[in-house]
Amino acid sequence: MLPATKSGRPSLADVLPSCLAAIFGEPNSLALPSVDRAVVVLVDGLGVSSLRARAGHARTMARELTKASVATAGFPTTTAANLATLTTGEPPGIHGLIGYTVLDPAHDRIVNQLTGWDDRLDPATWQRAATVFERASDLGVPSIVVAPERYRHSGFTHAVLRGARYVSGKSIADRFAAARQALDDVRQGIVYLYIPELDQAAHAHGWESEKWRDALEAVDSELSRFVPMLGPREGMLVTADHGVIDVPESSHVLFGDDSALVDGIRFVAGEPRCLQLHFEPDAGTPLRASILERWNAAEGGRSHVLTRREAIEQGWFGPAVDPVVAPRIGDILVAARRAIAYYDTRAQNQTGRNMIGQHGSFSPEESAVPLLRFGAFGLSGN
Repeated sequence: MLPATKSGRPSLADVLPSCLAAIFGEPNSLALPSVDRAVVVLVDGLGVSSLRARAGHARTMARELTKASVATAGFPTTTAANLATLTTGEPPGIHGLIGYTVLDPAHDRIVNQLTGWDDRLDPATWQRAATVFERASDLGVPSIVVAPERYRHSGFTHAVLRGARYVSGKSIADRFAAARQALDDVRQGIVYLYIPELDQAAHAHGWESEKWRDALEAVDSELSRFVPMLGPREGMLVTADHGVIDVPESSHVLFGDDSALVDGIRFVAGEPRCLQLHFEPDAGTPLRASILERWNAAEGGRSHVLTRREAIEQGWFGPAVDPVVAPRIGDILVAARRAIAYYDTRAQNQTGRNMIGQHGSFSPEESAVPLLRFGAFGLSGN
């Protein structure tokens, strides 16, 4: 069975639009009450399952984690796609960032959506939706992004954070202090605080490591200090772009040496837990059907294997996919159902195989993320 794309839970696309509506006292999909200032804290890589498993190391967050405070991250469960969904309020099929690495059809190449921006990839047009920050600015409401300095001038920042003023903070504590100052500086406004440390620790050491636990404790400690400083007209949401599962090297699935799986494949994009395979332009219908059949025979027992058309029809990239965005999606998608990761043995750069923490597919560990409410947004009077 293919995974359900409608969970009945809130999604990341609901978060910032609801905050903006709350500032104007308008109805919104999260039923947030009227506020003057809203804070959204994005803890990269913090899944519900791992937060529950380490609840004793994150008492402030765990106390607010209930069945009602769970949201669904979009597909694929990867930072580039889901941060764009968060900041635009649109699914990947509309905003256009449909994976970690994707096909740039105009230039016949694969580009990294976090770090691969150059003069041939314009953030203002490649990411096709207006951000919530731009919409807020048009309404006279300022937005402030608080994140590490190293991301300030990246193409990804210009794609998904346009319309907001960028403020940097080196440490987690620095960023929370900057967020508090940003709130104090505006009568009305949205503050978005980004925390990458958990995701970084998970990739390098796994989410079950002491390094990940230490990063979780650091986030929770700063939250415990920050929450009491929220004023009566200030609300805060804490969420994540995806969760993480640990994939040992023994669970790496290597392909590329077997021509049966790569005949006619021009590009391999996506991420290790969700491949997006692109055919050569002249690959005929019989070859395309044969390769799809071979992938299903080899990997259908542990992964979802389907075509671009089927993925779009199933709503994997949202209810609709812009015709300009559709060619960026792989001709064949291979989305892992078990704790495995795929690696192309032909790739020159194999450093990705050092990653322990992985994400990108549909598992509950990857797709269920917290949506915790504090201050004026709080459900328990916090």
